[in-house]
Amino acid sequence: MLLASAGAGMVDAIVGGGGLIIVPSLFGLFPLATPATLLGTNKAASIWGTGWAAWQYAKRVRLPSTRLIGAMVAAMLGSLLGAWLATLVPAARFRAALPLVLATVWVYTLWRKDMGHTHVPHLGPRAEALLATAIGGAIGFYDGVFGPGTGSFFVFALVRLLGWDFLHASAAAKRLNFATNVAALAWFIPHGHVVWALSLPMAVANIAGSSVGTHLALKHGASFVRHAFLWVVGALILKTGWDVWVPYCLAWTASAGPL
Repeated sequence: MLLASAGAGMVDAIVGGGGLIIVPSLFGLFPLATPATLLGTNKAASIWGTGWAAWQYAKRVRLPSTRLIGAMVAAMLGSLLGAWLATLVPAARFRAALPLVLATVWVYTLWRKDMGHTHVPHLGPRAEALLATAIGGAIGFYDGVFGPGTGSFFVFALVRLLGWDFLHASAAAKRLNFATNVAALAWFIPHGHVVWALSLPMAVANIAGSSVGTHLALKHGASFVRHAFLWVVGALILKTGWDVWVPYCLAWTASAGPL
C-alpha cells in the first residue's frame, strides 16, 4: 500500500491522475470496507503529497497567485456542491461518459502537437482570473461528484483555455487540487471516514513520491509533462473504459444467451 501511495504521489506531482494507482489498490486490499472510508483515507494521505508538490513548484515556477485565489475558492465550493449532489444523483452516468470525455482530451492534445510547449497567456489579468475561477468551480464540482482524472482535467483546461504551458498548468493544478481535497476532507473527517492509522504512513510515502515527481517535472520541463499527461490520460481511458464497458458487455452477453 505504501508503494502504491508513493507511485500515486509521483504521478500526481507531474500531471495528476494518481488516483488511478491508489484508489484501486485500496479497494482491492480492503474489499469489505465502506467506499467513503477508503476515499476519505486516500484524500487524507494524498493531500500531503499535493501540498508538498504545490510548495515545491511555487519555489521554481512563477504563477499569478492573486488570479488563482478565486479559482481555489470556487474549486472548494464546487467540490462541496458536487459531493452533496453525489448523494442525490447516481454516479453511473458520469462513469459511463468519462472514457469518452478523456478520449476527446487525449486525441485533441495529441493532434495539437504545439499545445502547451510554450507559456503564452493570451488574456488580460481580469479575464484570466474570471476564467480560472470558472475552471476551478466546474472541475471542482466534477471532483466532488465523481473525481477520477481531476488533476488531468485541471491541467488540460489551463493549457487549452488560458494558453499556459504544461509545466505552469501542472503547478497551478496542484493548488487547485489541494483546495478540492480540503473541501472533501471537510466532509470525510467529521463523518469518521478516515482511517488515520493507514493514512498517515501513506502520507509519508505520498510525499516521497511527490518529491520525485516534482523533481522530474521541474528538471525536464513542459515537454516532459506533456508526454506524461498523454500517458496518464491514456491509462485513465483504459481503466475507466474497462470498469464501465466490460461489465456492460458481460451483462449483455449473459442476457442474450447462447446463439
